[in-house]
Amino acid sequence: MKFFKYCVASPTADKLPNVLDAFEDAEPRTSEVYLDKNLNDVPCAMTKDSTNHNGNCSTSRDTSRDFRDNLVWLRNCEQEVVEPLAGELTGNIPKWLKGTLLRNGLGSLKVGEHTFQHLFDGSALVHRFRIENGEVTYQSRFVQSDAYKENKAAQRIVFTEFGTKSMPDPCRSIFHRVSSMFSQEELTDNTMVSVYPFGDEFYTITEMPVMHRIDPTTLQTINKVKLTDYINIVHHTAHPLVMSDGTVYNIGMGIRRRKLQYNVVCFYPRREITDKAGNKKELSMFDQATYVASIPCRRQLNPSYMHSFGITDNYFIIVVQPLTLSISKMMIKRQPPVSSLKWHKNKSTLIHVISRGTGRLVRTFVSETFFFFHIINQFETRDEQYVVLDICCYRDSKLIEHLYVESVKNLKEIPDLKKLLGGKPLRFVLPMKRTHAGIPPDHNLITVETVHQNLVKQLVPNVVDHIANGTNCNVVTDCKVDCKNALQRKPTAHRLSDGSFFVKPELLCDLWCEMPRINDSSHLGKEYRYFYAISYDTDFNNATTIIKVDTYQKTVKTWQEEDVIANEPIFVANPNGKNEDDGVVVSSLIWMKNYENRVALLILDAATFTEIARATFDTPGPVPKCLHGWFSLDKQISVDTIE
Repeated sequence: MKFFKYCVASPTADKLPNVLDAFEDAEPRTSEVYLDKNLNDVPCAMTKDSTNHNGNCSTSRDTSRDFRDNLVWLRNCEQEVVEPLAGELTGNIPKWLKGTLLRNGLGSLKVGEHTFQHLFDGSALVHRFRIENGEVTYQSRFVQSDAYKENKAAQRIVFTEFGTKSMPDPCRSIFHRVSSMFSQEELTDNTMVSVYPFGDEFYTITEMPVMHRIDPTTLQTINKVKLTDYINIVHHTAHPLVMSDGTVYNIGMGIRRRKLQYNVVCFYPRREITDKAGNKKELSMFDQATYVASIPCRRQLNPSYMHSFGITDNYFIIVVQPLTLSISKMMIKRQPPVSSLKWHKNKSTLIHVISRGTGRLVRTFVSETFFFFHIINQFETRDEQYVVLDICCYRDSKLIEHLYVESVKNLKEIPDLKKLLGGKPLRFVLPMKRTHAGIPPDHNLITVETVHQNLVKQLVPNVVDHIANGTNCNVVTDCKVDCKNALQRKPTAHRLSDGSFFVKPELLCDLWCEMPRINDSSHLGKEYRYFYAISYDTDFNNATTIIKVDTYQKTVKTWQEEDVIANEPIFVANPNGKNEDDGVVVSSLIWMKNYENRVALLILDAATFTEIARATFDTPGPVPKCLHGWFSLDKQISVDTIE
């Protein structure tokens, strides 16, 4: 994939965009990052520590063969697994690992004789893997949304989805058809993207402001929650952030102070109150939904598409990418939302840093154009001088276009497939300290020693010493890393004469990666070292690779198996663990060909990244690919049973 190459020329005030004009500026910038330069031109110190790996950093691999059976994305669940299905276990499950993995994603693209047009339209299907007493069971059930039930009853697509227009009722008059275009009732409630806990309750989520509560044991749909009943938002991200105390944050777009704004919404843990009459009343998390920060949309009728956001100890981070939604088009309810999206290839991306204490904007950074779905993590350095932001970035938003069903069927024929799958993990370092107007624009505000001492010195104290001595360091067993070169490939930040800040990222890993997860039980919004993700970029005849990236050393460990598609890896921390990667990584597996009716739960040792256990299930029907999930570790664990 052709991606970022950093310019040699120093930035100047007349070359770089003003932060206030960046999103409107349509002129190419001489300081632009050359997105069409191959990554072979970028120095790379990344290596892969794996049984199966290619030691170089070339990206000239033939990824088209990875999609020889791309129809796996188009599988339909023909029969739910209502009762727990026992699996065939190999290996040994750690005694401390007892809990439930819930996963959500598209379950079926069919409604009667009709087919949804986009992968983001499929009816939501929840998968459940239950681990208990060294055994694993599997279940799957469709979310009983109004869209699912009415589509099924009518045997046609009743609700407009992300990429599919609803089909008119042939029995309705023309008057009813016209009036239905403006009806709120035709907004889909198909929550097929993710699943998150709100307190001890689990909800399936999409980007519409509705959620469905799911019974984590039976997978029955309990009820639907309309967030619009509690707070004024018309859209929210599919990835709320769950804090250690149970508080949940999300970004919701809505009207405040007569302006369309990006609002940070806080859902406080459930609590009991006593009214003036002395009666006790319990407030749900939704009853307590509160705005805690807001910033106006840059374009009031064309807000940015958002799928995730960031949080640190002191800040919220909102990334405004140049993929916008046309409000005027969305007003026509029966037009699929995807038709309202527009990519502005010559616009910059804005990174807003907002105070959690005051709810006010602290600083805005501008970067070259990129598209993203998922932020990996973000944190403040220990000296509080920088905010570090890691994102899986793409050069543009064409990926969404190629997730149409017809496009997926012909994925092998798409030119420059590697560009399409070219999301790479990039690190932005955002200087937060005050700067004076006299700083020249070509001065890099990021001090390499300062940032990397904060990131590396505590856990890997010998790294800085090795760099100073000019010697090679073998910090990771069997994995030699040129630390000096890794640190020299640094991010940059420049304060321009107009007061704006322009930032360029560094590359964390020379592999395509998506669905990133971290040890979020203790490192969400805090300094971290490892993340786990899915990659397609390999030299082997396999479908997907699970990767573990060491952001300190820029090394990668991998797990892969021929003809196997691994889903989003989720880290589960050992309750008695001391290190960040003490625990396991769990992922659900499906097979590309000949084994449509098979699913498995894979368990990897997170530290060594070796397989320690697997439970395989033969199901009564095909198992579709899922998107996101959540692992809930049982709390009732006796200390003497923990290994």
